[in-house]
Amino acid sequence: MKQFLESEIQSTYEESKVVILPIPYEATTTYRKGCEHGPDAILSASDQLECYDEELDIETCFKTAIFTSNYIADTRLNNLLTADEMLKVTTDTVKQFIQDGKFVIALGGEHAITTGVVQAYQQSLDEPFTVVQIDAHGDMRHEFEGSIHNHACVMRRVLELGLPTLPVGIRAICQEEATLIREQNIPVMWARDIYYNSDWMERSIENIKTKKVFITIDLDGIDPSLMPGVGTPEPGGLDWYQLLAFMRLIFAKFEVIGCDIMELAPTKDSVVSEFTAAKLIYKLIGYQFLNQH
Repeated sequence: MKQFLESEIQSTYEESKVVILPIPYEATTTYRKGCEHGPDAILSASDQLECYDEELDIETCFKTAIFTSNYIADTRLNNLLTADEMLKVTTDTVKQFIQDGKFVIALGGEHAITTGVVQAYQQSLDEPFTVVQIDAHGDMRHEFEGSIHNHACVMRRVLELGLPTLPVGIRAICQEEATLIREQNIPVMWARDIYYNSDWMERSIENIKTKKVFITIDLDGIDPSLMPGVGTPEPGGLDWYQLLAFMRLIFAKFEVIGCDIMELAPTKDSVVSEFTAAKLIYKLIGYQFLNQH
């Protein structure tokens, strides 16, 4: 299996501060498929990254040890894995990493995986945290196509865990989700509000009432002109510097406990999506290091 920045770093699990966890699980995607190949594509693309971060003025990978774990829930090898089994193995694996003091970045795979990752943090921590969701879609349906663990339902499952959420970049929802947002007063930062209001980051921050934050990034939250390799490329998403500025602010203002990057579906004859995803992960690691020192 490929490693993140394989040609640059050879960290062991014991010495690592950051664990990259590939989860190439895909079972419920409904439009353009292929996100089970996302983790491999990201790991391969990471070898082309520059180690030096010009924004942070550090070679991040030489400042904090990064380890890439083995696959879990790989449907390419076992397509009989049920959603409940996938979530359990994800939760159990991430809980062990948390117990070992690792900062976990999970790589999907479909967004349904996030439920298992978030459950691991909820079961491991003694205080609440906010789930900041970068996404084009609400993902708050009760069920879709007969499954409550469909990728279109992941944030509904998170809400049912009793955790506050902050959806950012949303621009596609159904009537059921619109009603839920109104009834539960969910502080959605709509993509159109981001485009027309320069103070959107400050207003977003005001809606986070916990000290700790978990970040889940569905890559379709980024505008498809930059990130075409997703299942449903909704126009009008975040641009690169908007996303980075917001992520750096979140890391600076709160204790980020973990992250996931979901739903990369590589496109033929282009590496722009996987390279952008790999660089985003590297930036998140850099922001985490910066705020630990």
